[in-house]
Amino acid sequence: MRIDLSDQSIDALAEIISGGSANGVEPSIGIYRQAWRLEAWFKNYGISFGVEGESRLPTTKTAIREANFIDNEDLLRRIIEGAADPRDFIKEPDRHAAVVEHLNKHLFFDGLKLEPAGRTMRLIAIAETAAVTGELSAMAAGIDFDTVRRDLDRALRAASTDPEIVVTAACAVVESVCRSILVELDIEFPTKQDISGLYRAVRDPLGLDPTKKAWPPRL
Repeated sequence: MRIDLSDQSIDALAEIISGGSANGVEPSIGIYRQAWRLEAWFKNYGISFGVEGESRLPTTKTAIREANFIDNEDLLRRIIEGAADPRDFIKEPDRHAAVVEHLNKHLFFDGLKLEPAGRTMRLIAIAETAAVTGELSAMAAGIDFDTVRRDLDRALRAASTDPEIVVTAACAVVESVCRSILVELDIEFPTKQDISGLYRAVRDPLGLDPTKKAWPPRL
């Protein structure tokens, strides 16, 4: 996954991590960290941090720009995900939601997005997700079956990290759509309930076979 942060995203990230300027007019949605806490925070990522001649916020921006400059995508990914770590906002879940929203507004223009992944946050590439599941997502949204949505969410979460899971999840989405259609049309399930068998079962009722007339759907 290619990560190349814009200056605006770096500024937003620094604001979140440092908590903004101590003399800021408006309170930051990020967590205010003293210089020694920032030093410890960046040390977890192997980044040297020292406030010398500059205040906390500019020094934080410099540290992120250095990570962006060396083109270490894994390091940048961990920094961005760490800035929105839910464990730092256990007592303030609303602030965590605001932090994720704020970062995503900026990351969007870099083709990136933060999304929940179990107990953590995961950085994904928007373009990759759209390419793999865009049309399928639109179809599932129109049908809006719960089982379809679960399988689709699994595909979206894995879109930028595990192509094999994406293929499996995408097949599961198609199977879930077919099963849901058969239930809605009150049609018996086929004996063989793999993706090809389920498709053949809904093909005629939905008029997907150009050589035959469609049955009137009983939705």
